[in-house]
Amino acid sequence: MDLPLIIGVAGGTGSGKTTVARAIIERVGTDRVLEITQDRYYADLKHLPLTARNHRNYDHPDSVEGSLLVHHLRRLKQGLPADLPIYDFTCHERRPESEAVTAKPVILVEGILIFALVEVRELLDIKIFVDTDSDVRFIRRLTRDMGERGRTLESVVDQYLETVRPMHLEFVEPSKRWADVIIPEGGFNTVALDFLISRIEAKANGMG
Repeated sequence: MDLPLIIGVAGGTGSGKTTVARAIIERVGTDRVLEITQDRYYADLKHLPLTARNHRNYDHPDSVEGSLLVHHLRRLKQGLPADLPIYDFTCHERRPESEAVTAKPVILVEGILIFALVEVRELLDIKIFVDTDSDVRFIRRLTRDMGERGRTLESVVDQYLETVRPMHLEFVEPSKRWADVIIPEGGFNTVALDFLISRIEAKANGMG
């Protein structure tokens, strides 16, 4: 197999990154796309008490073990397998088990900070930034964290005001300048998605 095409999908929390990623995977094909999320690579905090974990800043680049993500991307680019970590958001720690994967023609990396991590960004062949209004992003995050991650309304709001919003303004929004393509309104922008995916399909069809 030729070197895989590595695509990065970044944007603020709740911007619609996952919707864009899913659209790419559905069109290009699950057999041709390996998805890797930044969420897997949050640093393991099991050495800290739960109260301390709950108050960590998870929106700063230092919260992500970027070196491990880079290591795995380089292995996959060389055609070698990688054991992806599995992160448990309910207790903010990495599970003891991992997920073994092998490269596919397209590797799709998704996360809010992937353009802010220099070594990760330099491995990306195509960089996509999903740009969505802040009020829409907050509502989506609130719904997700309460419904999927067992969070309370108060904890989500406190975290948003204390770390999510300031970190977005300091790290995520400025990283937009590294994007090759900016998609307003995420998965709802069908014109931009159709154009982008057709280009990805064309490149992917020339590989593997």
